[in-house]
Amino acid sequence: MKSITINGSKRESVGKKSTKALRNAGEVPCVLYGGEQAIHFSAPEVSFNSLIYTPDVHTVVLEFDGAKHNAVLQDIQFHPVTDEILHMDFYEFGEDQEISMEIPVHAEGIPRGVKNGGVLRFNLRRMKVRGLAAKLPDYIVADVTPLKIGNKLYVTAVQSEDYTILHPDNTVICQVKTSRNIVAVEDDDEDEVAPGDVPATETHDEGAAAASDDA
Repeated sequence: MKSITINGSKRESVGKKSTKALRNAGEVPCVLYGGEQAIHFSAPEVSFNSLIYTPDVHTVVLEFDGAKHNAVLQDIQFHPVTDEILHMDFYEFGEDQEISMEIPVHAEGIPRGVKNGGVLRFNLRRMKVRGLAAKLPDYIVADVTPLKIGNKLYVTAVQSEDYTILHPDNTVICQVKTSRNIVAVEDDDEDEVAPGDVPATETHDEGAAAASDDA
């Protein structure tokens, strides 16, 4: 997984006055947990743009006072009106320590059901997984090509030795549903893929699925 480096400064004072002064100067008050003791620091608000305003996820290298700390964003508070960043919490981790993160899911391929007029619907755009930061992917690839109308793709279809999925096995990532544009294709069942070759999919009767949607 990619990492972003953010340069900050330790905070000598953590009172309301100093916090307000920091925000007025364009700085964000932050706290780093996970070490022997919590570290209060601040960094320019613009330095967090590539961490927050992006669909991607990253670990963070916090650098201040000549020391580097590997961390993940734990919590963030925004102003309810201006959306200004008010405060951020980070958690420090070691290289041999597993961490939990929400990883984006990217669909790969065009489902067979979509070619026949169905619609691909996502139930899960991000998946919570646990593993070593060095082995966590930037995104998780979900191959949706074999999905017919009525098929569902479960989280077990994207299992990996590099991380542990923190969702129940019956959690649905996406499914192909019927639509009014559905067309009958005589050879839809040709080249049928054996159930064991497409893990974590569930097939329903297409006619029943269409009747259910039209009800």
